[in-house]
Amino acid sequence: MSVNVSPTKSKLIETKRSLALAREGHTLLDKKRNVLIREMMRLIDSAREVQEKIDEVFSEAYESLQKASLSVGIEYVEEAGTAVEEESGLSIKLRSIMGVEIPEVDEISEEIEPSYGFVKTNANLDRAYKSFKRALSLISRLAEIETKVYRLAREIKKTQRRVNALENVLIPQYEETVKFIESYIEETERDDFFRMKRLKQKQS
Repeated sequence: MSVNVSPTKSKLIETKRSLALAREGHTLLDKKRNVLIREMMRLIDSAREVQEKIDEVFSEAYESLQKASLSVGIEYVEEAGTAVEEESGLSIKLRSIMGVEIPEVDEISEEIEPSYGFVKTNANLDRAYKSFKRALSLISRLAEIETKVYRLAREIKKTQRRVNALENVLIPQYEETVKFIESYIEETERDDFFRMKRLKQKQS
């Protein structure tokens, strides 16, 4: 690679300063990338655990719902379902991990307040209601984790590009420029030294 700069001492100082900053930036970005990767891997493990719980809870919920339908009739189960209030909304806050804003969702309460009558209902319907409420809470948790993973993965990719640019382009360019200028200055100083030496020999 050809170096097209003025080989002066001031340019050498400036380039060395830029090289030091580039190396420092590379170190910080590398640390940031590693922190984000660790956090993402932790979240992926959490997502796997939550997904397993969701599968388990849905299985329990449908089993209880099936039993309730057999015992009190599917028409009444449907009627009881329409009486259950819908979830009004989620409360979401944002927090920062290494400059990346990720969501924090307030947990949905798993407490049940049956809004249907107790004359025809039984424990199976209550268990189904409780399981579906539990599933809703877990689904909101999983959505939160998946959103975090997506945002972290996007930032990791962006950080990796910057690390690569510093590592493979900018830092080598600065190193080559420093080497070129130092070599040029050393050669110039050596030539000046021999010139002065010959001049002194002529004068003596």
